[in-house]
Formats: sequence, C-alpha cells, structure tokens
Amino acid sequence: MVRFATGFLEGEYTRVSTPRRSSDAQEPFNGPTLLLAGPTAGGKTALALAIARRVRNIEIVSADSMQVYRGMDIGTAKPTPEERSVAPHHLIDCANPHEGEFTMAQWLRGAREAIDSAHARGAAVIVVGGTNLYVRALLEGVVQAPEVDPTLRQELESLPTAEARARLEAIDPEAAARIHSNDRRRTLRALELHRLTGKAPSVLRTQWSDTPRPLPEGLSLVGLEWPVDAINRRINERVRTMLKRGLVEEVRALLAKGPLTRQAIEAVGYREMAEHLAGRVTLEEATEETKIRSRRLGKQQRTWLRRFRLIPNTLWLDGEMGPEALVERVLGYWPLKGFTLTER
Repeated sequence: MVRFATGFLEGEYTRVSTPRRSSDAQEPFNGPTLLLAGPTAGGKTALALAIARRVRNIEIVSADSMQVYRGMDIGTAKPTPEERSVAPHHLIDCANPHEGEFTMAQWLRGAREAIDSAHARGAAVIVVGGTNLYVRALLEGVVQAPEVDPTLRQELESLPTAEARARLEAIDPEAAARIHSNDRRRTLRALELHRLTGKAPSVLRTQWSDTPRPLPEGLSLVGLEWPVDAINRRINERVRTMLKRGLVEEVRALLAKGPLTRQAIEAVGYREMAEHLAGRVTLEEATEETKIRSRRLGKQQRTWLRRFRLIPNTLWLDGEMGPEALVERVLGYWPLKGFTLTER
C-alpha cells in the first residue's frame, strides 16, 4: 500500500489560470488498465470484484476521495477485508481522518505509482471511480493551482460560514449556486482562488477544456448508467444498510479520537451523524439528510458522466443488466491479450 503525507485539498477548482499541463497529462499506461465510472451506489465495486474473479493477476485501485481515510469504512462503502482478499487493493486506508487533508494531486501520484507497479508485476489494473474529479485527473492530468498563502488562508478560515457564503454569492453567483451552502471547505477555496487570481471561480473552472480528449494509450473506460428513479432507490437502500451496519457507532468511535478534518467530515453521512451525536438533530433527521445529500451527489455525478460519455471508444452499460451480463460485456470490450480468464 502506498502512503503519502497529507496536504491541502485543492477541490474542484484545481485547474486555474495557466494552460500548461503537468507531465502526468495523457501519459500512456504500460499495461491493460480499465477505468470503471458510474454513480454512487451504482455497483462499480461489485462489478470490479466480479471481473477480478475472472481475470488472473489483476489489481484494483480506488479512486474515492473518502475511502483513503482509515476508520471510515461503512459510510464510504469501502470494500470489506473479505472483498479486498479477491485482489490487491490500493489507495484505501492511506490517510488519517484526524490530520491534514488528502489532495487530488496526491491521489494522482499514488494512483500512477500503484498502476505502474502493478503493470511491472505483470498485472492488469481496474481503477474504480468514485470521485469523478479524480477520474478526470487520471484522464487528463493536473494543472498547477496558485500556491497557498498561509496568511490569506488564516484570514478566510476566521470567517463565519454565513459571511463566507455571502461573499461568494457577491463575487460569483454561479459558483455559489453550484457549491452547497453547507460546504464550507469549497466555499473558502473559491474565495481563496478569487483573491489569488482576481478571477471568478466559475471562470477559472471553464479553463479546463470541455472538449473530450481521446483515452490515453492503454486505458479503457466502462461507464454504468442507471435511470434516476432506480439509482435513487439504491441510494436510499444503501443509507438504510449503512445504519444497520453501524454507521452511527463508526462516527462515534472516530470522534472519540478527536475532530475529523474539514475534508473527512464532509463525507456523506459523517457530518449528519456527527450532528446527531451532538444532539442537534434526531437520528431520523440525520438519516433523511444523508439520503438527500447522497441523491444530490448522484445528480452531480450524472453531469460528470455525461461528459465522460462523449469520450471516443468508451463502453456504456445499463447497470440493471445483471452482474454476469455486465462482466461478459466488459471482458468483450477490454483488451486483455495474454491474460488467462477463469470459467464463470
């Protein structure tokens, strides 16, 4: 498992004024690499494991910004130890939820290292996309953001959330409409970028080209699609299952070790259950808010996925097809010359 020091989460506005791309952009992959994309609760992990059971010598890389945190298992739908025994997993449990942040740039470096190491061992790789910003970074690389100004950061951190929101609404109503009113972290990051660049965050955001680029050499992309009603039912059922598995107890145990970082506490379900444990809302209210935030996340993901769908030579499948049919379709699309497939 690759481990990294933590740093500042750059968030959705990582790509800013300079058009220069890093050396990671469009870097080819040295072996067969499959990227699985799809909405939350859409069955990506189950499909990855089903494929791993059919392909000998395969490894899995998580592209989930919250599964990196140790102890945050139930609420992030992290693969269980039994599921992880099917194939080596990477970029899970590699950060402390009580210290610092884990950045997209850190994830990209770790993902490329894990993928390259797996290929050097002769393994194929599945990247399971949970955070679509990470998916896009893998597809297109990372552009440098303005360096953090500690004095400015301290100044913005002192702002009450309501005042920060009011400032963002004044300078960039479009960004304010896109960033949830309770998302303090991205609100402050947007204000910071405005101060550092003199440009509205929504303008900076458009500087990441909307023209889909071809897949890097060696990378294949499969996307799972779901009708809105069907995925919302799955989301609601996932939240109920998490509560039964002990989400409240998991959050209680985490908070007993100290406050979570501002990034970790934003994981869907954790902030809501922390509010419940603090006595500010009932369990029923926290559960309903978790469902609402999960469905809102699903809606945001559908916007990302519509763009990914325009990338040439990708495969998009109906998530309701059933696991066996999905696996067969994926194996028929993903070039795995030289790899041995087991029987169904």
